[in-house]
Amino acid sequence: MRGWIEGIQESIDFMEQNLTEELEIEAIAGKAALSPFYFQRIFGALCGMTVGEYVRARRMTLAAQELSRKDAKVIDVAMKYGYDAPDSFAKAFQKFHRITPSQAREPGAPLRSFAPLHIKITMEGGTMLDYQIVKKASFTIIGVRRRFHSDTSYQEIPKFWDEWMAQGEKRSIMGTFGLCLDMDGKEFDYWIADLYFPWEEIPAGCETRVIPAGVWAQFPCTLKTLQNTNTKIWSEWLPALQGYSLAGDYDVEVYLPPMDGKEDMTVAIWVPLKKD
Repeated sequence: MRGWIEGIQESIDFMEQNLTEELEIEAIAGKAALSPFYFQRIFGALCGMTVGEYVRARRMTLAAQELSRKDAKVIDVAMKYGYDAPDSFAKAFQKFHRITPSQAREPGAPLRSFAPLHIKITMEGGTMLDYQIVKKASFTIIGVRRRFHSDTSYQEIPKFWDEWMAQGEKRSIMGTFGLCLDMDGKEFDYWIADLYFPWEEIPAGCETRVIPAGVWAQFPCTLKTLQNTNTKIWSEWLPALQGYSLAGDYDVEVYLPPMDGKEDMTVAIWVPLKKD
């Protein structure tokens, strides 16, 4: 656990030391020896916000402190914290502080402050999390995909599902799987997919993708407990994991019809692993 937490903290310290520079997610994640995909998942679970939200909050905090000094020009502060256009800086500043940059220069202006994060793990009693580690052969999925940004994916992916499910019986894919794949910086592909078999035709608008064979950790849950289970995986289970580390830049959600008279569908989260 200590190594994971230290790695995340080192990444936060790196962001703090470079808030006036262009920050690439690859460099940030590298400080924790994680891929950008997994770093952003773990950071979100531990810190309750995205990497982008944290960086913006810290930049806006420091920008306000500088503007409160009368010798600081708005255009200079905007450029210092990565905004080429004063209008975009003013919009971000007002969203955070609820006043304009010019108003922030007035004596007694009400400003908001977001302090640097320091990761600490406190033990408050154990929580139970069921899982299995299993080997799986490679399998092929067929589905539709859409590109998402990590900062807005939690809001936008449910909309993607709603749009797809609204098609009713016209859907070419039922939606057995939800997969996060191909992280590129802060963007990644999300698939709504089913299993694909070679003798099947590929419907218009659909694609196939092979998921490689490997070892997976499987976490059973329900739709109601999905978000809570996901948070526990990244914030509790993974830091305490021994003998395995993360493999691949993807994970899978599995949605199955209700079983044994239960009203809620069966859901599972699959995380790929490799032996250390």
